[in-house]
Amino acid sequence: MRCGKKVGEIRLTYEEVVAYIESIPGFTSKTSLDHTRRLLDLLGHPEEGMKIIHVAGTNGKGSVCAYLNAMFVHGGFRTGMFTSPHLISIRERFLINGKEVSEELFVRAFEKAMKAVRKVMDDGDVHPAYFELLFLMGLLIFSEEKVDVLILETGMGGTKDVTNVVEHPLACVITSISPDHEQYLGHTIPEIAAHKAGIIKEGIPVICDGHDPCPVEVIRARAAEMNSPCLILDSDRVEISKITKAGMDFVLRQEMHPVRLHISQTAACQAMNASLAYCAMQVTKDVHHIPEEKLAEGIALMQWPCRMETVLPDVIIDGAHNVDGIAEFIRTVEHFHRDQEITILFGSVADKKYPEIIRLLAEGIRPDRVVVTKIAGTREVSEASFAELFRKNGVEEVYAAPEPGEAFDLARKLQGSGMLFCVGSLYLAGELKQYINEKQYVNETENGKGRSERR
Repeated sequence: MRCGKKVGEIRLTYEEVVAYIESIPGFTSKTSLDHTRRLLDLLGHPEEGMKIIHVAGTNGKGSVCAYLNAMFVHGGFRTGMFTSPHLISIRERFLINGKEVSEELFVRAFEKAMKAVRKVMDDGDVHPAYFELLFLMGLLIFSEEKVDVLILETGMGGTKDVTNVVEHPLACVITSISPDHEQYLGHTIPEIAAHKAGIIKEGIPVICDGHDPCPVEVIRARAAEMNSPCLILDSDRVEISKITKAGMDFVLRQEMHPVRLHISQTAACQAMNASLAYCAMQVTKDVHHIPEEKLAEGIALMQWPCRMETVLPDVIIDGAHNVDGIAEFIRTVEHFHRDQEITILFGSVADKKYPEIIRLLAEGIRPDRVVVTKIAGTREVSEASFAELFRKNGVEEVYAAPEPGEAFDLARKLQGSGMLFCVGSLYLAGELKQYINEKQYVNETENGKGRSERR
């Protein structure tokens, strides 16, 4: 669609704006938080006065944001949510009350941001990096939309992440920490944790996943240095009572009284993510005043695409793409493998530890069959390479298809009455979601059993 023209200047279409943004380098060492602050100066600091909850971590950041968003929306608040990456549309990164923003608003924010960009470049400074520009646009969008609260996910790390220009959040949440983006964040858990803990601000409460004592020590020390109350959520405080295809029941044990919660997600790690979000709402209750029963109702309504998402009957897509994420994925799939055959559809990119991930999947699940595919692009790995690794790790029934859509159709045919899990990359998850939408898969019933075909 075309967004029209202004007198005396040509406006880019939405498609042209997206193409421009996608051409910007993802990472650069030339920009800094001072660069971001200078751009914010020119934009009038749209972030000032916003009520913000800041979320960092390796796995589970997006889920925690989604749980927070669901509770705030159910409590009657107008929310903004800034997350990454996107699966299909770049506008997924900017949500208002859970809905992606319009193309017109997206283009308008881009135009405002680019006026500041041109000013700093005229003065000899550099163009913002990909994520930096999107963050600036997000702040402009959420300011214009007058959101009551902004749920803000870091892009990578914390200390040097552009989102860390936010000075006075309501609370900070740090999810589980594991090796990822090691070329930027370091090769040890304490190094990575130090980056994540960089979002902690003076006197601001922090809630963190306490299942691993190694990063907790780093986070606790940083919180003490910043005089910040630190709530560490140990695994024994989150007790799962039931997991079914419909979701999970668990108990969050608090100092005052236990809270019984239900979520529609089936991955065991989501009980911790939901608990982190719930505790963040508890420590900020003097701001939002949402009753506990409303929080429990809201958290049960959370939907987050491609995080153990049931997209069709007995078909689940999960974006797990690093070793810790895959370990959690395996724990969930093992639960269902007791009663049903399991088919895995797998694809990954070159800079992930896919040989180790494949070994974990093969040994941890022992799937009945695997279909592999490739994700086209500069980080492409051939489907033949994946197939060979699965066979070397003991999977006998392995099939390969070069295109994700073709692989999905093949996996559906091979799935039979069992379950199909698609995993390995958020890029793969996005491509599969788009393929399912475009091919208009619909649910049908055959002999009383859920089934899907293409129209």
